Amino acid sequence: MIGTAFSQLGQSTGVYGFLGMAGSEFGAGNFIMILVGMLLIYLAIKKGFEPLLLLPIGFGCILSNIPLAFIAGTDPNNGAAGFIKLLFDSGISTGLFPIIIFMGVGAMTDFGPLIANPKTLILGAAAQFGIFVALLGALALNFVPGINFDLHSAASIGIIGGADGPTAIYVTSRLKPELLGSIAVAAYSYMALVPIIQPPIMRALTTKEERLIKMEQLKPVSKLEKILFPIAVLLVCALLLPSATPLLGSLMFGNLAKESGVVNRLSDTMQNSLMNIVTIFLGLAVGSKMESSHFLNLNTLGILLLGLVAFSIGTATGILIAKFMNKLSKHPVNPLIGSAGVSAVPMAARVSSKVGQEDNPQNFLLMHAMGPNVAGVLGSAVAAGVLLAVVPTMEILV
Repeated sequence: MIGTAFSQLGQSTGVYGFLGMAGSEFGAGNFIMILVGMLLIYLAIKKGFEPLLLLPIGFGCILSNIPLAFIAGTDPNNGAAGFIKLLFDSGISTGLFPIIIFMGVGAMTDFGPLIANPKTLILGAAAQFGIFVALLGALALNFVPGINFDLHSAASIGIIGGADGPTAIYVTSRLKPELLGSIAVAAYSYMALVPIIQPPIMRALTTKEERLIKMEQLKPVSKLEKILFPIAVLLVCALLLPSATPLLGSLMFGNLAKESGVVNRLSDTMQNSLMNIVTIFLGLAVGSKMESSHFLNLNTLGILLLGLVAFSIGTATGILIAKFMNKLSKHPVNPLIGSAGVSAVPMAARVSSKVGQEDNPQNFLLMHAMGPNVAGVLGSAVAAGVLLAVVPTMEILV
């Protein structure tokens, strides 16, 4: 009896699981993924790469890969669900967490630069071009042995090009939940790497003369305009693309709460305590999908590669369209602001301003770049709505 007890105790240890002796779902892959989780935590702490999300995602990755802990799954002995599984089921599978994040983003966003210069909406839309290129690229990769992406997978991968983590999570949770871990890591990693990825593309596609262009000061925007803007966007969305309403609706509600000035307590809660709590839960839940069985394969490598391609093409397209606008516009347009069309707010706008000041320290592009930057948030949400409306229908037809 004592020998049996010691045997059962030995079979309940993590070592037993890491050695692959506790079943096919456990093994050395779990140990590798724990190291990946530690790498994400290192990048968050040491390098400052999106620490608010990479740290909980990395820790969630570690927790979900501890053999026999069943933190991200269901314990077969008693049927009890682990706490991270409960977070995932209640907040990611339902799409609730990304929507609350969008509400907080709306409460923190000033659409004034976009309202003052509406044509920058075109730049936000242009930067979403990488989403659809990556979608086609994912389908093309099916010719590579070991890689298999269906249309749902390709759409989920493409949305990485919008450089919007919550949108990527929302779309993937709807279309291909099993890819959530790798897509979320790719999306937030590339968001964090905006200051590294974008500047070489910006310099390669612009001349020094274009980077020196000074833009005219933005016109003042009234409080009434700022209040009417979220209402107008919501109405247009409801009429033309209802599938984007969950994301855009929550974004506009948060913005209206901010701009109305009569519910400051609600706006402050959305921006701070509520968003912080949901960010913790979302990060841990996303990390739970980084189990070795889902992450360590060629598909993950393809996702990381296509995510980079999508992000780079989105940046390049925004710059090229801005160059074209400059040729046609009576008012000067610095092509650097086109790179801010990806929805990494406000980092992409800051990078545009920084690159512009390298050639002329007196060239202040930040507020001009915020127009396409916040337009990129709208663009990524619209692109998500298009994918959610079209992809399931196309899959059925195929």
